Order: sequence, then C-alpha cells, then structure tokens
Amino acid sequence: MDQYVCARITRMDDADLGLFDYDRNNTLYFFLLNADEQIYMRYGGRDAQSPDVYLNLSSLEAALAQGLELHRRYQRGDLPKTPRPKPMFAREFPLLVERTIARNNCVECHLIGDFQNVHRELDGTLDKLTHMFRSPDIRNIGIHLDVPKGLIVKEARGESAAAGMKQGDRIAEFNGTPVWTFADLQYRYDRTPRTASSVRVAVERAGKTEELSIQLPPRWWLTDIRYRQLSVDPRVYFDSRPLSAEEKGKLGLDPAGYASEVTRVDSFAELMKVHELKTGDIIFAVDGVERDPVAHTAELYIKLRKTAGETVSVDLIRAGKRIKMPVKTLRMSFRK
Repeated sequence: MDQYVCARITRMDDADLGLFDYDRNNTLYFFLLNADEQIYMRYGGRDAQSPDVYLNLSSLEAALAQGLELHRRYQRGDLPKTPRPKPMFAREFPLLVERTIARNNCVECHLIGDFQNVHRELDGTLDKLTHMFRSPDIRNIGIHLDVPKGLIVKEARGESAAAGMKQGDRIAEFNGTPVWTFADLQYRYDRTPRTASSVRVAVERAGKTEELSIQLPPRWWLTDIRYRQLSVDPRVYFDSRPLSAEEKGKLGLDPAGYASEVTRVDSFAELMKVHELKTGDIIFAVDGVERDPVAHTAELYIKLRKTAGETVSVDLIRAGKRIKMPVKTLRMSFRK
C-alpha cells in the first residue's frame, strides 16, 4: 500500500465521470491508475443481495500487487496506452444541477446514475435492459469465483461448464479485453449488448490459455433491482414466477404469453393503496397485452414497457374467476 498514492473521493461534483465510469450503485469502488490517467484495473463490484460479497482484504491485496506489476510493465513500455474516454461531468445534467448542485448538496454516485437515466427517459434514449438492469450476475451463466483469490473459478456450472470452464481456471480476458479483478469482469460483462447470444472468455489453465465461448441463456441480464434507487423503475410491489407451458394449458392461457403467479405482495402495496393483488393470483395480461418478446412475467413486462407512476389494468385469475384490476406503479423518490 505504501507504494500507492491513495485518494478518497467523497464528492463527485468535479470528478470526470467519463474517465471514472462504473455502475453508480456500488457501495465502494476503487480505480488503480497512474499519473497519465491510464487505468490499470478496477476493484469493487457487488451482487443484488450484498454490497460486499466480492470484497475482502485478500482479494484487495492481490489486486494491489497486480497493479504494481502492471505499473512496472507500463514504465518499461510493455503495456500499451488506452485512449482516454470523453470527459463528462455532473454539471452537464440540468436536473442534477437544479436539484443537487444548486442547493449545495453532495453529488453522490447513485444520484448521478439516476439523473442520467431520468434524462435518457426524457429524451427517449433510455434502454431499460441496459440502463436499468445493470451489472448482471455472473452466476446466471454458472461462474462462481473463489473470492479471496480474485478471478480463480471455484465452481463452473450451467453454460460456463458446458463451454469447458473448470474449477481452478483463472479468468484472464473477457470478450478480448484483459481482466484482473471481479470489478473488471463485471464491468466488461455489463457492457455486453443485451441482444448478444454468447461471450468469449479466455482462461489460464496449467500454464496455457484456453479460449471459451459461453452461450448466454434467455434474460441472462435479469437481476433483482429493488435495492437500486432508480426513478425510472416502475415500482410494482409484488413478485411473480412464470407459469410453465403445462400450467398455461390447464388454464386455457396463451402458451407464448407471460402469464405468471404472484408469489409475494409487499406490505407497502396495501399501505400506499397501489393494488389489491394476492398471493396465488395469476396475471395473464397487462392493458390487454398477453405476450412480449422479452418479458416472461407480468411483473417484468410492466417494468420494461410502462413508465414509472403509470396505472395499468391487469387481467388475472383468482379462485377460478377472471377479473380485471388496476395496478398503480410508483416512481421512487429519494431526494434530500
């Protein structure tokens, strides 16, 4: 650590957001870079359940040691320079200026991420698959890491195992870009187009490099986003599971539809009087629409196709009867 110059950024008012690009809903995030502003690696990252599941002192120490080695390579000229990203600053977002900077409030990371999405929603460039469902879980494709050791595979399952990944492999590249930490891997994985059908992963095994092509399952990008403070997310306050083809058939529902069973109703729904759904309700249509090329549940359909704060009409089956019910979504508000 004494070979590093450490800087703690407590306000993002004047930080270059273009250079320091990352998922703004991380609790803690490090950049290892040199005086030429060449970023060697990132350290941080999380999943939907825990802010520090991929963070510990052992993996941090390994990252710091690797950072010093990359710096020596850079000084020798063995590490090519990467183009500097286009600069971007918090003051470029009018709503962030109006509601935070002008009030002399702290420009926090999650505020930047949210206001970016609010402006995208206003100008019609919001892509919810990319901008709302950030940082997909690598375990969705079967990659389970030995966290203290960094990018060493503890177990490979599903698509990763099918592609040839094995326990003990060290993940070295993702889609042709070197990765050194979980944060590097998650950052590159997050940048994968949501329409992609596969990713390329290079692993080091017994002194050799193996190139793997991992097939991406449907909705590989889908994660639990309830912990995120997103204004553009239509909050529905219920969970649901997709019905099987057999279950749809027995109920006479569209076999290609997104019919889903309500598995949990948040107590907040009753408190705010947003809907009267019950556990066990089968929702099979929203505003008369029964199928979608992406959504496999009514809950996901609302999040992807509706605007936060909008009221929709759902068709559902309860105790064998078909009824209609209004469902009001809420727009998250967390301003200081």
